[in-house]
Amino acid sequence: MATDWLQIRAGKRAYQHIQEHGLDQDAIDLLVGASGGPKWFVLQGLDRFLFGEFFAERQRPLDLLGTSAGAWRFASLGQRDPVAASDLFAKLYSTQTYSAKPDVQEITEEARKLLHTYIPDDAVHDILNQDKFRHHWIVVRCRGLTAVEGKKQLFGLLTSALANSMKRQWLGKFYERVIFHHPASPATFTELWHDLPTSHALLSEENFKQALLATGSIPLVLEGVRDIPGAPAGIYRDGGVTDYHFDLDFSAIDGLVLYPHFHHEVIPGWFDKRNKKRRTTGAHWPNVIMLTPSAEFVAQLPYGKIPDRTDFADIDVEERIKYWQQAVEQGRWMADQLKEWIATGEIRNKVQLWR
Repeated sequence: MATDWLQIRAGKRAYQHIQEHGLDQDAIDLLVGASGGPKWFVLQGLDRFLFGEFFAERQRPLDLLGTSAGAWRFASLGQRDPVAASDLFAKLYSTQTYSAKPDVQEITEEARKLLHTYIPDDAVHDILNQDKFRHHWIVVRCRGLTAVEGKKQLFGLLTSALANSMKRQWLGKFYERVIFHHPASPATFTELWHDLPTSHALLSEENFKQALLATGSIPLVLEGVRDIPGAPAGIYRDGGVTDYHFDLDFSAIDGLVLYPHFHHEVIPGWFDKRNKKRRTTGAHWPNVIMLTPSAEFVAQLPYGKIPDRTDFADIDVEERIKYWQQAVEQGRWMADQLKEWIATGEIRNKVQLWR
């Protein structure tokens, strides 16, 4: 019996759709990508299939929602060769190196170099002048001590984490969710998001790279991005602070939502990692299809785990690069299974109702 490397779960409406129709790209209206740093390596095979085959013939617009690594992954879409762009991003990120004790400035500078290599100026022009793939990135605009750099920022983070532990809505005292979106998108599916202060800004050739850098600017790890053109003045940081894996209302989406994710749990915000009571489920997301690595897949990875940021410090550079690249290559097992299950209709038997 073949091993299932991929797990598919779906909310009630999405599950019923797959039972009746299987899965085709026309049914998908939104593609979602979460924060998570190097964890995304196991999803790159799925990205290659989705970007290069599944959505290749799409005619109508597909909305994309991402924070941090999710937004960076999706920046391949809209480029002239999205698969080549995704491969480049995986190569650049997996081979990234630093000095023995890198500071915030060094890490930020390396992120800028990677960004400019991955997305040259002509790629920005191409992305913004097509409307098949419509980007939406979540970035947070910081308030109070969360906006400063250095040790004082830590106090702001601790205070906001305490506020979040009591009530998620209190994060709004420290962060404003800003949705940077493609100029061809009215971003109507985001209009129901009132859990936190939320505003919108159009992506442009002047702010595209700054906004993308900001959505991955992890507090205390990278410098914040100051005064992004076309958005309110202030310091912007990683969108995962408020929307790590998302706990957002997708009911305004007419079709289905496809969510390739690296973990079986959906954690709303960055500070909710240890709060097991805060998890998003299929009951909240009836139209969402979630694709995740199976336990058997993870067991086959080096170290028996999905890559993460601690690997920078815990694993020798050469070994880390080898490990991360193996995770990328192994992720293609999931892509091959998904392609086969869609083509044969076996996806009807593989999908599980997500409660």
